[in-house]
Amino acid sequence: MSQPIDSPCTKVCLIDPKSRLCTGCLRSIDEITAWANLPPETRREIMQTLPARRPLPAH
Repeated sequence: MSQPIDSPCTKVCLIDPKSRLCTGCLRSIDEITAWANLPPETRREIMQTLPARRPLPAH
């Protein structure tokens, strides 16, 4: 039995037209599409960058 693939998916799939990132997981379309085929180390590297992608709240 294979292990599940780590994923930041939050099941809120909506691509922001300006940033071109998913508003739920903050991945790009290319990252989402390739996710299942990426090596675990690459997925971990991407996941580490996600918090910095969150937009700052508007003032």
